[in-house]
Amino acid sequence: MKQFLITFLCFGLWQGISAEGFDHKHLVWDSLLKKYVKNGLVSYKGIQSEEGSFRQYLDNLSKVSESQYQGFTEKEKQSFLINAYNAFTIKLILDHYPVESITEIGSPFSKINLARGIPWKKEFFTLLGKSRHLDWIEHEKLRKDFNEPRIHFAIVCASIGCPHLVSEAYTSSALEKQLQAAKLGFLKNPKKNSYDKTTNTLYLSKIFSWFQTDFTKKTTLIQYVQEGFEEPIKPDAKIVYNEYSWDLNELK
Repeated sequence: MKQFLITFLCFGLWQGISAEGFDHKHLVWDSLLKKYVKNGLVSYKGIQSEEGSFRQYLDNLSKVSESQYQGFTEKEKQSFLINAYNAFTIKLILDHYPVESITEIGSPFSKINLARGIPWKKEFFTLLGKSRHLDWIEHEKLRKDFNEPRIHFAIVCASIGCPHLVSEAYTSSALEKQLQAAKLGFLKNPKKNSYDKTTNTLYLSKIFSWFQTDFTKKTTLIQYVQEGFEEPIKPDAKIVYNEYSWDLNELK
């Protein structure tokens, strides 16, 4: 009986410690991404087939309290929020699957859903102790709390026009390298961004229009994107924003 009580108390203590901890390597999420994301495209059916593991990861995110989050380092906070945004975006799609676009979520009218931002304002998950929506993660946390414009290349809105969803979880230990790779990968994608030297025209993703103030706090927009182009961009280049595809980023 005594041994049983000792074992029980030790188990209870371990459970308490486990509940207070959080896996900053995001191993469950990392495994799912490695299996079901290829070249930025997502096998939604694949993730759906591992519903238990996916739900486990989402539950672990939701269990993190505000006080626990405040104890994270800055990089742990950023990687936590980036992964949460991407994971809950996939949950949103799976909750309404099959869909051809995230803009189908809300009313029957995609244009209205997009104009009003309905999919991103839908409260469907819990984070840091309260019911949240995707816009809260992006605008109230990532953009507001961190001076880091590269987050726009890391969070993915389940659309072809978005940056690629990478096949690994963001982690605090690799965050700088991962954000820089995400930025350069997006800028170097000619389907998203390109420069025509002959006409001195810079064709950019609409992300650079929507969030221009984030990219130009310390420099001009042209100077900010130059890093992704081998050809020097003239400072007086005309900027044209490409059409944004809201088609689902599904691996078929």
